Amino acid sequence: MAATVLVVEDEPAIQELIAYNLRQAGHQPVRADNAEQAIHLVREALPDLVLLDWMLPGLSGLEFARRLRADKRTRTIPIIMLTARAEEQDKLTGLETGADDYITKPFSPRELNARVKAVLRRRAPQMTDDVVQVRGLRLDPATHRVSADSETVHLGPTEFRLLHFLMTHPERVHSRTQLLDQVWGDHVFVEERTVDVHIRRLRKALERSRQDSMIQTVRGAGYRLSAS
Repeated sequence: MAATVLVVEDEPAIQELIAYNLRQAGHQPVRADNAEQAIHLVREALPDLVLLDWMLPGLSGLEFARRLRADKRTRTIPIIMLTARAEEQDKLTGLETGADDYITKPFSPRELNARVKAVLRRRAPQMTDDVVQVRGLRLDPATHRVSADSETVHLGPTEFRLLHFLMTHPERVHSRTQLLDQVWGDHVFVEERTVDVHIRRLRKALERSRQDSMIQTVRGAGYRLSAS
């Protein structure tokens, strides 16, 4: 699935190169020339990942990363630092600030895309095209197909995204608010009851294969997908 990647880079040529390669890899780049602009973009909608240059005019990339990690709304966004600083202590500083990975300039497009994919697989697996299998359920994001014990399951777009998120985070309990943020996006304003409606539709679609019991309600907490 396409991930929205915020590219915070003040050098136009590098920014364009990164954006081009992200589009080639199937992602949607959103660009910012500085941290202040990036802060505005993050307020409007959360990206799935941030590619962040260390040396920015004004507010540094390091300080911007600290702000993202200090805010409850943004603290889980994956961050990859981009920098010409190659010293071990610089890398440690970036990682200790909260970066998930660290790429030293110059870097190849292949390395960049590989790092992006690796971080998304680790921190936001629902944004990758990896096939997911849990018990008898199999979901293929690339072909948008779901099967239960080899039988095709027909899902609407929202139910598909909801199941994909639950399958990539099995056994974890997610509140309605968390599901709204992760599946609908935190910039989309809908009632929490909307989650209940789509959970019912998802269970209905899984009834025939008797996999509907995998979607469990945790009283007072939310929902989880049971892998056992």
